[in-house]
Amino acid sequence: MRILIVEDESINASRLKRLLQELEPDCEILDILDTVEGAVEWFKNNSMPDLITMDIRLADGLSFSIFEKVKINCPVIFTTAYDEYAIRAFKVNSIDYLMKPIEKNELEQALQKFKSLSKSQRNSDITAIIKDFVTKPAFRLRFLVNFRDGYKSVNVSDIDFIYSEFKTSHLFLKDMTVVPIAQTMEELEEELDPYLFFRANRQFFIRAESIKSISNYFNSKLKIQLKRTADHEVIISREKAPFFKQWMDR
Repeated sequence: MRILIVEDESINASRLKRLLQELEPDCEILDILDTVEGAVEWFKNNSMPDLITMDIRLADGLSFSIFEKVKINCPVIFTTAYDEYAIRAFKVNSIDYLMKPIEKNELEQALQKFKSLSKSQRNSDITAIIKDFVTKPAFRLRFLVNFRDGYKSVNVSDIDFIYSEFKTSHLFLKDMTVVPIAQTMEELEEELDPYLFFRANRQFFIRAESIKSISNYFNSKLKIQLKRTADHEVIISREKAPFFKQWMDR
């Protein structure tokens, strides 16, 4: 299996390369590219790989622009730290979509999916899928929630953070009120703008303005103290900590 890695962060690229070689010892990593321009030039001068793993945000722009300049006729596994653009669009047509930090079992499942594709599917042009992907509707702007004998609208801009408790998602608003909602945390991960919300762990989505302090925690984890409540402890894992720092530092 000939694999091309398109990733602009060396730590992520090294981790992905290691995982691929563990899962597919006979695979050949053709190259690691970190820019749109470099990828376009590579495709113009090399034969098509069997598989591409591609980050969405590269050093010089979105990787989607690569498809506007060269024709890609092989499956692509997209990876990203916080750009949850219409994940379901990548569950068809030989494309998969993995969130960073990449879990070994998820990568293994994506590789199994690749292996199950027919030759014609592997050689299909994914341009149409990319166009469908980038024209998906914008992220959620508001929630319609139960209120007394009717409903009320809650703007996303009024949300301080979101948490899950007893298998129910809750909006914690800036006015200190708490509103239960029907959406699961997984559904919210697809619907919320990743520039505004970071999924700290399985229980919390936080916003930069909701954070009071960030402190180091044991085993290279991070501990987040929220501004408007001391009732909730938010711990970010060692693996997620670098992506959280990147999300904050922009």
